[in-house]
Order: sequence, then C-alpha cells, then structure tokens
Amino acid sequence: MKKLGFLLTLFALAFVFQANAQDQATGAVITFKEKSIDFGDLTQGEKVSHTFQLTNSGTTPLIISNVAATCGCTVPSWPKEPIAPGKTAEILVSFNSTGKMGKQNSIVRIYSNASEPIEKVSLISNVIPKTN
Repeated sequence: MKKLGFLLTLFALAFVFQANAQDQATGAVITFKEKSIDFGDLTQGEKVSHTFQLTNSGTTPLIISNVAATCGCTVPSWPKEPIAPGKTAEILVSFNSTGKMGKQNSIVRIYSNASEPIEKVSLISNVIPKTN
C-alpha cells in the first residue's frame, strides 16, 4: 500500500512539473481585441474597412507569415516584421460590397508561428440593393 501511495505521489508531481513546463514554453500567442465586426446594412457598392488589434501575449516574437481572405472582395494588410512579446499590432481588412447581395461573412485567416497557427477574424454585413 505504501508503494502505491508513493507511486501516485510521484505521478502527481511529474504531472505538475510537466504542466508548469508547458506554461513557461508557450511561444507566441495571438490575442485579439475582437475577432469580428458587424457593419450592419451596407448599400451595394459601398466599401468599408476595420482594423483588428492584436497582442502577442506569448513569450517569443510573433511572426505573421500570411493573411488570406475568402474572396477577392476582402483585402487584408498586416505587419511584416516580428511582434515582440507583450507588443500590439494591427491587421487592416477592407471589404468591397460591389456585386454582393444579402448576408455576408468575410473570413480572414491569419497564419503565424503562434501556438494556434491559424486564427480567424471576420467582417459581417448585410448588403442591400442600391436605389436609384
């Protein structure tokens, strides 16, 4: 019985040490102020943009390798230089509603060296017809 208690104690200590090691070695972590913005109703042909603010809440520099939109109507712009731990940066995303109708959810994927290598942000709108 003493051996079983000793083994359980060793196992618990090993688990605690492993969890602490993982917490200390987080690498880069992206934290967004918000992950979506709803523009409400847009008139067809209207152009809007939003700046998504992010923070590297990790322990190593964050490198954004690519930012890709789901269609050509959405254009992202992002920082090309590494973002130091604790620092903030911005991703500007523009949406052109020309040729669109109805509910739109433009997804933008952010590819990086973060612990979660693909993050998503979105621009939401409802495109209504242009009245003459």
